Amino acid sequence: MPKISVIVPAYNAMCYLPDTLDNLLKQTYNDFEVIIVNDGSSDSIEQWFSQLQDERIKLISQENQGAGIARNTGIINSRGEYIAFLDADDIWEPTKLEKQVRILEDNPEVGLVYTWVEYVNETGQSTGRVLKHTAEGNVWEKLIECNPIECGSVAMVRRSCFDDVGIFDVNVGSFVEDWELWLRIASRFPFKVVKEVLIYYRQHSNSASKNWQAMEKGYNIVIEKAFSSAPNKLKYLQNKSYAYAYFCLAWKPLQCCTQDYKTAIDFRDLAIKYYPRICFSKEFFRLSLAIEIQRWFGTEGYQKFIKLLHMVRRHKTVIGG
Repeated sequence: MPKISVIVPAYNAMCYLPDTLDNLLKQTYNDFEVIIVNDGSSDSIEQWFSQLQDERIKLISQENQGAGIARNTGIINSRGEYIAFLDADDIWEPTKLEKQVRILEDNPEVGLVYTWVEYVNETGQSTGRVLKHTAEGNVWEKLIECNPIECGSVAMVRRSCFDDVGIFDVNVGSFVEDWELWLRIASRFPFKVVKEVLIYYRQHSNSASKNWQAMEKGYNIVIEKAFSSAPNKLKYLQNKSYAYAYFCLAWKPLQCCTQDYKTAIDFRDLAIKYYPRICFSKEFFRLSLAIEIQRWFGTEGYQKFIKLLHMVRRHKTVIGG
């Protein structure tokens, strides 16, 4: 029985999937199986898979039902003691599995381990943005405000967590079902973090995370569901949770192809309404600056600014080691 099951949902992902798999097979920890769930793809994934010779890799094909159901299919068909998720276009550092397994082995009470994340563009070049969250232990209160596990390829979860809290709830919406599951796990189990960049999270123009309309509905469902079962002493966090949700949503119209700064302003104003103190955060300043650049310099000017920002961030990352 493999120690780890790596679940890879794939929908028309052949542009990146072969490189992602090649990278995965270079892990320093190799006691794992790979379950690729073909979620109704119309590309050449089955032909490509038929040429693979590594017995650790399995392909399960199903009708297109979304990433959440694909991940659930992988969980149901997995055998590992630990479950890791890898999106078909993301890349892991070679030591990712090794370091997460070590933490779970040394801390039997921990249910989920995540890592730091670096954003890359469509060609794999760093944008200079690195997410360095540090929340550990009983993280539910921090998690309901802001999800530190922002990338689907980050988490490694102890199988017993799924036996306790269930699998992905696909009824909450495709764009927030991972956050909803992490909240359920956090209500029962401590978390740990590897304070290193072990994931390269690919951003591209048709990324699912740009679908802010669906995300807005999903955020509302998750927040209401979470607080319906939360202790009364935590109810005061609900407005703050809504504020950060709308704050996150405010970025989406700027990042999508239409780059709609007016909708971004509407979401920002809703965030302020729920939690006025958000105005004093560094992130609020960043968002407001991005909105004003889009307003005064248009799409082309905003894109030039983003490219310059990525260049500066990459330079700072190199200088900082």
